[in-house]
Order: sequence, then C-alpha cells, then structure tokens
Amino acid sequence: MKKWKKIAIGAAVAVVLIVIVWVSVYQANKDVVTVQTAKVARQDLTSLVTASGEVRPKNYTNVLGEGMGKITEILVKEGDQVKRSDVLLRIESIQPNADVQAQQAAMDSAEAAVRSSEANFNSAEATLAQRQADLEKAKYDWERGQQLFKAELVAKQDYDARKAAFDGAAAAVDAAKAQLQQTRAAREQSRSNLNQMRAMLDHARDVLRKTTYTAPIDGIVSYIAVHVGENVIPGVVNSTSGAYLMTISDMSVVTAEVKVDETDITNVRNGQEADVTIDAIPGKTFTGHVTEVGDQAILRTSGLSTTQTTANTQEARDFKVVVTLDNPPTGLRPGLSTTAKIKTAHKSNVLIVPIQALAMRSRKELKEAEAQASKKGSESVTLAASLPPATGDPSKDDVQGIFVVRGKKAVFVPVQTGITGVTDIEVTSGLKEGDQIVTGSYKVLRTMRPGASVKVDNAVPKREEEKS
Repeated sequence: MKKWKKIAIGAAVAVVLIVIVWVSVYQANKDVVTVQTAKVARQDLTSLVTASGEVRPKNYTNVLGEGMGKITEILVKEGDQVKRSDVLLRIESIQPNADVQAQQAAMDSAEAAVRSSEANFNSAEATLAQRQADLEKAKYDWERGQQLFKAELVAKQDYDARKAAFDGAAAAVDAAKAQLQQTRAAREQSRSNLNQMRAMLDHARDVLRKTTYTAPIDGIVSYIAVHVGENVIPGVVNSTSGAYLMTISDMSVVTAEVKVDETDITNVRNGQEADVTIDAIPGKTFTGHVTEVGDQAILRTSGLSTTQTTANTQEARDFKVVVTLDNPPTGLRPGLSTTAKIKTAHKSNVLIVPIQALAMRSRKELKEAEAQASKKGSESVTLAASLPPATGDPSKDDVQGIFVVRGKKAVFVPVQTGITGVTDIEVTSGLKEGDQIVTGSYKVLRTMRPGASVKVDNAVPKREEEKS
C-alpha cells in the first residue's frame, strides 16, 4: 500500500475518533448546569428593618405671632443656643407703651378717687355717730322736760323747746344715715372704677409685653422665618404669612423619625435597639431604641395620613417610627438625613443560608420532575422531603425550597424559614448543617429544574471588562 494512502486512512481514523469523543462529551454535558454552591452553617442571625428619615428633637416649639406690628429687631440667628426667657425679637412698641402710660395715669387718678371716697365715708360715719349722740342727749332732756311739765315745774315754752330739740336731733340722725349710704355707694363706685382701670392697665401691659418675644424653652434657634421690617400678624396657623416667626428646638433629647414600609411595620416594637447613621457624620454609628411606633399609615408620595384623604389609592404606605438616640453627638441640627437599622429579632447558633438560594417551584412542576425521574429509574430522589400539604388556594400553589447538591444532581428540598438578616435567612426545617446548596447564579436558580445534573464552579466570576 502506498504511503499516501496509509496517511489518508490514519487521518480519517483520527477524525472519526475525535468526532466520537466530542459527541460523547457533548452528550454527557449537554444537560449539565454549572452552579455556585455554599455549605449550610450555624451562625448568629439578627433581623433588621432599615428605614430612612430625619433628625428631630423630642421637644421643640414654634414661636407664633401674638401681637401685631413691624419687626424692629431680631436678636438671634439660626444655630444660636438660647435659654428660657432670652429675648428673641422685638416689634414696634410706641403705641402699646403710650397706652400703658395712659392707663397708669388713669389708675393713679382712680386710686386717688378711692382714697377721697373712703375719707368721705369715714367723715359720714363720724357725723352719724355725733348725730346719734346728740339724739341721745335730746332724748334725755325731752324725757326730763315731760316729768317737770307734769309737775308744773317748767313753763310750757321750755317743754316745747325740749320737744323740738329732740325731733331735730332725730331728723339729723336720719340725714347722717342717708349721707353715710351715699358716701358708701360713692366709695364702692370708686373701687369698681379702680378695678376697671387696673384691668385695662393689665391689658395694656400684656399688649406691650407681646412686642418683645422671649424663648419659651432652652434650645437652639433651628429656623427663623421672618426678617426685620416685616409685619407680625397674630395667628395659630403656621402657613399664615407673618404668624410663624421661628422654631426653638431642645436638642438635649434627639430622635430619628423614620418611615418604615408597611410590609415591615408589624415586626417593629417599642424598646427594640437600633443603629442610627447620620449623613452629616459619616463613618459613625449611634445606638438608640424605638420609643414610638405610629398606628396611622402615611401615603408615600403626599405624606398625608390615610385619614386625611378620601381617595382610594393603591400607592405604597409607610408608618412613622421614632428612634431615640441614647448618646446623641453635639452639633446636631433638626432635619439632617438619617438611616435607622432596627433590630427586630436575634437568634444564636441557627442554620442559615444566603437569601438568594431560596427558590420557588410549583407543585405541578415538582410532581412532573419526580415522575420523570421514576421512569428513568434514577436512584436519585427528586424531592428530598415530602411536599407540605396543599392549601387549596391556587395562588399559593408554589413551594419554597432550596436546591441541595447530592452526587451530581440538584435535589429540590422544601424548607421552612425563620427570621431574615441582611443577606442570610434562617432555615428551621428541611436542611442540616454541612449540606451543599446551590447559591447561584440567579439565572440558573430561576430556570433550573429539580433533579438537574450540575457541575460546581465556585471560582470568582470575571468582570465584564476582564472578559473583553
């Protein structure tokens, strides 16, 4: 046989062998899925609820306009520390001050009138006492005159004179009593006038007081809404222009007021610990505890509570939660952005798996996979545990589980879960420590069928730029 024929036959045989090997390898690997895995381990696990909000003082007060006038002086600026009764600002006081002086003069006059009426009353009392004494003397003279006249010891003229003196003394007493009543009435009237003048003076002084605004509490001036020259208008609504002047915040007790999603609020309770971070103080975490959990849902877009709107909307809702900082740093300002991580649960030495390892499969899909495995006579078990009983609700037909690597197969294991951490979740049944579970990739976990053949590759995946 010629040499070139031998070479051709050898080359053909080699090609056939290569094709056979390639086909064998392809057939062996065409249904093999490459996965990443991890071991089930025991660790401590803390369940967290993360929410964002802002720094708020526990105690603060809005200074509102009490008197009407133009602002002439603002003695503080934002960020100033003030004590209770420190002067904050002043408004025009010319007219109120003049009113106080006028009312003070009127009250002085009323006091003088009271003193005069009291003197007249005392004089009338003395006059009445004198007239009563004169009446008593005239009575005795009249009684003796009667006895002497009966004994014919005095003349009829003397008798008549004594009787006239007695009648005159009685009339003088009646006149003194009437004068006393008149002076008493004048005294009461002057006292009433004095009380009226005193009330009017108190009113004028109150109006004058309202031209000077003082701090109602200790704290910092966190916001000033007015300027010198603007008019102050009495009011109780902050939105009224000129009614809201400034805010004083007591930063001795600082809170983080955050909004918790409605899906997490049922796990939040008073007294739970929280780690609080403040954007203005990077790199530091402050401890705190939950002191208030809101009962009213707040619409996420408008910020209104559900009781303040009549529209039936399906938008997301939040609940207000207040976290009080245990040791707040100095220099905090109301309104600083903050994030609170509330520790809603903690367990020690529990089985945990990465959250992304959880998979959902329908009962129909699981039963079909089990039937196919039985037909092929495979020794591997598609389901490592029996399915939980069906609820009869088609919307709850999915089964939660984890793919466990056994041999070279991915076995779907239904599991029960407990508390959830940041990246891990507790498994209360279905797995044991040391089980090798499928953790990725996400695409594989989403599409992988129970009982699929797998190849483990836990190498760090290359970045896109490295691949290119």
